[in-house]
Amino acid sequence: MTMYNTKLTGKREIAEGTMEFIFEHPKGFEYQAGQTIDLALIDPPETDSEGNTRTFSLVSAPYESPLKISTRMRDTAFKRVLKFMKEGTEVSIDGPFGSFLLHENVNRPAVFLSGGIGITPFHSIIADATERKLPHKIILFYSNRRPEDAAYLDELKQFATANSNFTLVATMTDLEKSAQKWTGEQGYIDAAMLKRHLPEDTNLVYYIAGPQAMVTAMRSVLKENNVSNDDLRFEEFAGY
Repeated sequence: MTMYNTKLTGKREIAEGTMEFIFEHPKGFEYQAGQTIDLALIDPPETDSEGNTRTFSLVSAPYESPLKISTRMRDTAFKRVLKFMKEGTEVSIDGPFGSFLLHENVNRPAVFLSGGIGITPFHSIIADATERKLPHKIILFYSNRRPEDAAYLDELKQFATANSNFTLVATMTDLEKSAQKWTGEQGYIDAAMLKRHLPEDTNLVYYIAGPQAMVTAMRSVLKENNVSNDDLRFEEFAGY
């Protein structure tokens, strides 16, 4: 693995409490959609016991020029430094890591189960599949409390319009606290919701990404539906 130095070129809020950070693409750095990097702060103004390095899925797709990551903004030293970092500040990245990649067999539909910030690797994979016009059928179930919390929801809707092989099923679990109108699915992803939207096909490959509790819950649902571990891939997102 090679360490690369890069610079922050931009940042924006993409949902309430969630920010996207954009970095220059270092020369020679290559990755596949769905992979992660370790991002290290260089001489930060503050630090804590967790250290100066965190792992992030790349939100950007390989065809895009800048590298993008997104994260929930909690009150930790690392995230405070990231939030107030000035454009042009150098950071170090290591990677890419991971095998959370779209499978090669185009005859097997992919089912993506995502909660909250777990959308990041799926965003990369879906963007890549749309750009490359991959023939894979992809169905994304995307759960958030409210539309205000749903990072990249508008972009995912655009992918669904542009890519006839991609289906978006977004669901909200706490609409009482939302100021926006919502006509889509409501409630947590469960066996009944999956049955409503999935094809009558036992040859599916399932991917789960999100907070640990969400990953555990989804694995239980799939186990009850007799999904084999051989057909399941998952990635847990820690709460830092």
